[in-house]
Amino acid sequence: MRKVYYIYNPQTQTYDRIYPTARQRLMGRLRRLFIGMGLGAACFMAAFLLFGSPSEKELRKENSRLQAQYEVLSHQMDEALGVLQDIQQRDDNLYRVIFMADPIPSSIRQAGYNRTNRYDHLEDMADAELVVGTTQKLDMLRKQLYIQSCSFDEVLDMCRSHDEMLRCIPAIQPVSNKDLKQTASGYGTRIDPIYGTARFHAGMDFSANPGTDVYATGDGTVVKMGWQTGYGNTIIIDHGFGYETWYAHLQEFRTTLGKKVVRGEVIGGVGNTGKSTGPHLHYEVHVKGQVVNPVNYYFMDLSAEDYDRMIQLAANHGKMMD
Repeated sequence: MRKVYYIYNPQTQTYDRIYPTARQRLMGRLRRLFIGMGLGAACFMAAFLLFGSPSEKELRKENSRLQAQYEVLSHQMDEALGVLQDIQQRDDNLYRVIFMADPIPSSIRQAGYNRTNRYDHLEDMADAELVVGTTQKLDMLRKQLYIQSCSFDEVLDMCRSHDEMLRCIPAIQPVSNKDLKQTASGYGTRIDPIYGTARFHAGMDFSANPGTDVYATGDGTVVKMGWQTGYGNTIIIDHGFGYETWYAHLQEFRTTLGKKVVRGEVIGGVGNTGKSTGPHLHYEVHVKGQVVNPVNYYFMDLSAEDYDRMIQLAANHGKMMD
């Protein structure tokens, strides 16, 4: 029902009815229309904020599912990295030890990516920390798997060349020394026979008569043969696989430069050349450029008892002969 408006007329002391103009009627209708639209919009926004739209609800469900999947994936990545770590330890401490190969440095296995902005494009995503962490684990797993695959390829090559490697590794004494009486001085700090001061002795000395046969201790190639300062007449054999042996103070050479020799082959005769105080052979073993104790490389020539005795003899602190 439409409202009727009146105005008091003091002259006639009566109420006169007011008839609005067309413009007033229009403005009234518009005012009611806008008020209704405002109330409707307010109700819609309140409902939207409280309950959300169907599409938003679906997006929230999808986001929850994705977050759960990322968490499961992250957990699976942790388990995979744990299994891979066990494989790496077995590789370093078993397979490579068997073939006397160096383990892969942890700096290589655990190396990350140098690009600090590699994951910047993920920082704006929802749950960015979870997404970035999972992506980093995936990258690390991919890289470590590649390194481990290369390592197994290398171990496989070592398996194929195992027989050759066993022939090449130094494994006998360089002179006939079955009773071990020729063992004169061992590896380590010793008293210099000329200067009387302590210095490091890089090999083992075997006393023997001049001309006594000197044997190659493993298959290899004669890469140097001649005079070496302090060592006198010297032969160096490269056995491959990182191994070298040195034979010093020789009286004569019985091989040729570049010749491929086999274990037990006579290559020279014991002498007294260079810095030497008597006829003997100075013998060294080098592994990947580092001088090591030769006492650990007679395993084909000594019994367990002889090996213990050799260690005791080699550990004496008497004077060396060079």
